[in-house]
Amino acid sequence: MVKSKLDRKEDLEILNWITPIDYGPEQSDLIGRRYPGTGQWLINSPKFKDWVETDQQTLLCPGIPGAGKTIFTAIIIEHLTRKFHTDASTGIAYIYCNFRRKHEQKLNDLMASLLKQLSEAKFSMPNAVKELYEQHKIKHTRPSTDELSKALQAVAASYTRVFVIVDALDECQISDGCQTRFIGECFALQARCGTNLFMTSRFLPEIMEKFDKASKFEIRASPEDV
Repeated sequence: MVKSKLDRKEDLEILNWITPIDYGPEQSDLIGRRYPGTGQWLINSPKFKDWVETDQQTLLCPGIPGAGKTIFTAIIIEHLTRKFHTDASTGIAYIYCNFRRKHEQKLNDLMASLLKQLSEAKFSMPNAVKELYEQHKIKHTRPSTDELSKALQAVAASYTRVFVIVDALDECQISDGCQTRFIGECFALQARCGTNLFMTSRFLPEIMEKFDKASKFEIRASPEDV
């Protein structure tokens, strides 16, 4: 019993080392502000159901500013969390991009957030993450993008299914090619692990063209949500 407590304490230390950033409070706040029944039309749509039920699918939900994309993202996350809460073989990770948080949303921060969320849902800390921690902690260094990418793919591969949800992709910073590289990392994760991707964004050509083959569902104010 003492051993398991020590392990758990070390696990929490490793998770916090990966990144101290936690999107959970933001998710709770958004769901707390949701009007009951909002977004049910999206959840019930054939396009969304097909996305949930089929592996390696991408669903891009563009919308104009103020259309409610972030609330819809929170609704999707809650729906998936409830649907798969007893299924340890399904991993769910999400990010709320925000241009006001660009200091903590560089490429490696975003990758680390996904890695942390998929790791903390495991019964024990994945070996790929432990090894990464042991390699860097003693030297006080941080893992490279490539190391984070490999660890993320290793952890994702340990699940039967993985859902990655990213809100406001258009607010992901473009300096240092962050936005383009992050989209590329998400597609690489999908190609290697069959990951399902759900993204929201404004109608920006540079984003829309990267998702030209993806299924799309415009987020707009619906009479059903009034």
